Amino acid sequence: MLSRRNATVAAAVVVAVAWIASITLTVAHQDPPGAASPPELRAELTAALAGRDADALAGLFDVPGSGGDDLAKDYVNVLKDGNAHDLSVQLSPDEHSPTTAVVRGKTGTGEQFSYRLAVTSAKGRWTVAFTPPIP
Repeated sequence: MLSRRNATVAAAVVVAVAWIASITLTVAHQDPPGAASPPELRAELTAALAGRDADALAGLFDVPGSGGDDLAKDYVNVLKDGNAHDLSVQLSPDEHSPTTAVVRGKTGTGEQFSYRLAVTSAKGRWTVAFTPPIP
């Protein structure tokens, strides 16, 4: 029979192993960043921008490490500060094999704006990158 001390140590070891296993399984089953198709990327990007959803936006960025979370939060804050509205996203030159996402909208003062984001694809996932698109 285990002593009280040994039982406590054994229980702590079991809890630690279970915690490590659960974290490993969570990370292993996490979807890679991006969308499954270009039309899905357009829809998710539009929804994330219009909804000011930093978490959803971070999931669409082609940014290594945890930098995507901070970038998405900053990006959403700029949209909020500028009272951006009527946001839309168009993929070009082709909806099914794009190289660029064109984001359009209006500021709180009614001025129209637009900018381009590079669209990338890797391992069947489509993402946007904050690098100048290559013509």
